[in-house]
Amino acid sequence: MAETVNELTIDYTEDGIKVVKELDKVVLSKGAWATVIYRYQEWNRAKEEYGPDRYTIRRYQKRNGEYQQRSKFNISSKEQARNIVEALQKWIKEE
Repeated sequence: MAETVNELTIDYTEDGIKVVKELDKVVLSKGAWATVIYRYQEWNRAKEEYGPDRYTIRRYQKRNGEYQQRSKFNISSKEQARNIVEALQKWIKEE
């Protein structure tokens, strides 16, 4: 497990194949609790290629010097991602 926020990743290899490939990440908050949003792709074994971009938000808690994942929210599509962005922009604009 990671000791710093920058070491956190969702890369995952199974049987020598990187089945989850992290493309990018943005640290939204850090400290005893950290929040990170990732852009990633998953390996499609049937097609032998990576699928479309996906997004996930992960929350980590630092305990005993290491970050441990406590929760996650997977954004299911680009359309859902756009809707989240639009809602946040609307709310921020209203303030």
